[in-house]
Amino acid sequence: MTLAVERQADDVATIMREVGRRARKASRTLALASREAKDVALVAAGRRLRETEAAVLAANAADVAAAKAAGVAGSFIDRLTLTHARIAAVAEGLETVAGLADPVGETIASWTRPNGLRIDRVRTPLGVVGVIYESRPNVTADAGALCLKAGNAAILRGGADSFRSSAAIHAALVEGLDEAGLPTDAVQLVPTRDRAAVGAMLSGLDGNVDVIVPRGGKGLVARVQQEARVPVFAHLEGNCHVYVAANADLEMARSIVLNAKMRRTGVCGAAETLLVDRAVAASHLGPLIAALIEAGCDVRGDAEAQLADQRVTPATEEDWRTEYLDAIIAVKVVDGIDAAISHVETYGSHHTDAIVTADERLAKKFLAEVDSAIVLHNASTQFADGGEFGFGAEIGIATGRMHARGPVGVEQLTSFNYRVHGTGQTRP
Repeated sequence: MTLAVERQADDVATIMREVGRRARKASRTLALASREAKDVALVAAGRRLRETEAAVLAANAADVAAAKAAGVAGSFIDRLTLTHARIAAVAEGLETVAGLADPVGETIASWTRPNGLRIDRVRTPLGVVGVIYESRPNVTADAGALCLKAGNAAILRGGADSFRSSAAIHAALVEGLDEAGLPTDAVQLVPTRDRAAVGAMLSGLDGNVDVIVPRGGKGLVARVQQEARVPVFAHLEGNCHVYVAANADLEMARSIVLNAKMRRTGVCGAAETLLVDRAVAASHLGPLIAALIEAGCDVRGDAEAQLADQRVTPATEEDWRTEYLDAIIAVKVVDGIDAAISHVETYGSHHTDAIVTADERLAKKFLAEVDSAIVLHNASTQFADGGEFGFGAEIGIATGRMHARGPVGVEQLTSFNYRVHGTGQTRP
């Protein structure tokens, strides 16, 4: 390592330690902030985002142009790109989060012991949340808003490719905090693209980061899980399945499959594998494949899928494990619901999986036995979204089993403590 590189690394470490120190200080104020102050900040940020839309779009255009020049995939460009409609949706998300109940201070359980002690379990903020994400500049607003509402300070490290866009959105959040009289350090955007900043966050910034939330590709999440010295809300890849089971209505199945795959191919809730039960393969397999191909989707399938449509290319073992994030899907015929569940368990990522059937018994079995964060009956996997769950926004879809699972919204960004009320009791 050259002296210049050593100095650069030292500079990043110094910058990040200061970011952590300021976040911890802001978190103490934010934990005690009123709902009114937090909501004023969020509404003001949404208003400011609309007022500065031209500047946000200009910053985003520069990011998109640089990404295209670098030759990145089309699905990445889709995740990176902001439009008038997407900015409006981000602003509406800020306002929706403002309208949610304040989780901080909520008593979620209360009981009285035989000795007269009253015990309350009360929601409290986590403290400082570090969010590391790639490409999606809207996560800047979503993560900042949810952390703020839950009384947490946030340290946001967006992707280098979306740095300009994230900075423009972050500016609106800062102005909202300032207008509400809250510390502007409550939501900080890491001020450098240097990858060393990620390592610094994973180290915990001298104990000033309480939890890390990664949102991005498999490589990012794997690195975070391996290197983090603080708890992690894992968001693994979305290898999502749609299982068209016995007694599935063909038109419903066609609509759900097309939406699940093609609405937005680059989102984590996009379907990557279609499983068709042998009981309906004769009537459903060919039309479903044709509909996908006609919609512009490349279909890779097993032998039976290839027989159903000559345009299907052979699927490999790796295809069943792949999150394409593109207009590509793997198709397989399965022998009954147990085979479908086994396939999902073997190849899936425990993110989001759906069954299409009119048979409530089959649906109940699928929802009970598929061990995924989100399971759906007769609905598209693209509903895997905090906004669609009524959370206003989400930081990500947690696929682990500890603390948070599924869309991570304001409630999932809180912990709790026990508050014990006595009348002079002592323990014998």
